[in-house]
Amino acid sequence: MKKEQTSKFIKVRCPKCKNEQIIFGKPASSVKCLICSKELVESTGGKGKIKARVLEVLD
Repeated sequence: MKKEQTSKFIKVRCPKCKNEQIIFGKPASSVKCLICSKELVESTGGKGKIKARVLEVLD
């Protein structure tokens, strides 16, 4: 029996500068945009609170 992963990588677009970035769905700390430093994901202890537009979910 194979166990399915619940955590995924997510491709998001920054609402401020439109930069596309790949982030982890369950981050241990907040993730900021590499270009403008706007917070894209807030850590909540489990799944992160995404503050950017989700473009696709990667397996």
